[in-house]
Parts: sequence; structure tokens; C-alpha cells
Amino acid sequence: MNAPAQPPADGAAKPETPPRIPGQRAVRPKNAATVMIVRRDAAKPRVLMGRRHGGHSFMPDRWVFPGGRIDRADYRAPFATDLRADVGATFDKHLPAARGRALALAAIRETWEEAGLLLARPGQGRANGVWKDFVGQGVLPDLEALDVIARAITPPAAGKRFDTWFLLADAERLVSLDRQADCGELDQIDWVDFDDAMSLQLPQVTRMMIKEAAERTKDPSRPKPFFRFKDGGMRPGVL
Repeated sequence: MNAPAQPPADGAAKPETPPRIPGQRAVRPKNAATVMIVRRDAAKPRVLMGRRHGGHSFMPDRWVFPGGRIDRADYRAPFATDLRADVGATFDKHLPAARGRALALAAIRETWEEAGLLLARPGQGRANGVWKDFVGQGVLPDLEALDVIARAITPPAAGKRFDTWFLLADAERLVSLDRQADCGELDQIDWVDFDDAMSLQLPQVTRMMIKEAAERTKDPSRPKPFFRFKDGGMRPGVL
């Protein structure tokens, strides 16, 4: 893997998202999930990050975690292991039945589509549509590997909004560390320690989540934040 690209020297950066047109009603946020996959096989923990293609209208050239919005097929996808009881309870506290599992499956599917990595176990299943290629690898999603670390809803002023759940998984649960070819929205991926990650061109919410993940490695029992826009900034509550 190549070394992460650094921000432009003049500090210029493309906008993270198209602005909302004045006078329009706020866009309703779409349900989404992303997963922070952490390697612990070096002196410092390293997190998987990918750079979005510069041609995207949403967060071009930004470094992000793999993830995306729910697809209808995520509600019906087969899986090798289910969510841990505490993770399922956290989802059920805030969401309609079955949506939490669908979010977790979406994060695993998007990790495969964007980064070419399988958070899965060997297994056989039947699936069509967006899950056909994943299941065709002879594996099924490993939901048990996931933990919830935070939730964030992007500001109402944004032209595109997401209600995103941030999940955490250990890289040891990946089928392989080798990236498959011809992956989608991320033109480069790398494993970056938390300090180095902060020097990349990051969306605001990604920067907050890197800080949260770093603190959680020191204290796994810390409260899980729920970030929402209030009084001109993203303010944390508790899940």
C-alpha cells in the first residue's frame, strides 16, 4: 500500500458536501454505518482508512472509514454470526427492529465494496443483488466482530445528510489483509496510526471519531457519544 497522501500545501480543500440551497427545508438524514477496523500488530494501533475519489460530489479527496447507506438487501442478507447481545441492545434502544442488524451488514458490505476486505467467516449462503459478489467469495458476514462506538447526524445545513453509526472491529476478524482488486469509491487505502491519521485531509466527523477511538483503546468502558448539530457545532450526547 502506498503512503497516505497529505493535504495540499496551501491548505485548500474541496468542500465536504454540496451546500443546502437557502430557503429549502433541511434534508432528512439517510441511515448509514461505517466501520473502523483496527490492527494491533505493531507498536501503535493502526486504523483502516481510505481516500475517496476526487470526482465525488460528497467529500471528494477526503480520507474516511469504509461504510455507506443501507440497501434494502441488507435486511435480508445471510450472516455467519449475529450481533453481540449488548450491541443489539444498543441498536434496539434507538432504532426500529431489524434496522441495527441491517446497518451492521451495510458496513460490512461496504467494506468489501470499497476496500476489498472481508469481515467474515467461511460459510455458504444465497444472496442476490448487492450481496451476490460477497457471498460468492464463500464467506458470510461476521456480525459478532462489531461493536458500536458512536453515532453522528450531519448538520441540517448540508445538502446531503447521514445518520451514521460508527462501528469498531479488530483486523484479526478479516479473512485476509490483502485487498481485492477493482474496488469502488476508495482509490487508496492504508493502515494509519491515530496520530498520523489526524494529519490527513479528514471530514470533521471522521476527525472526531479518530479521537474517540483513541480514547476508547485506553478506556473501553467510556460512554458512547451521540453527536448532533446544535448551537453552531456538533455537540455530544450519550447513546
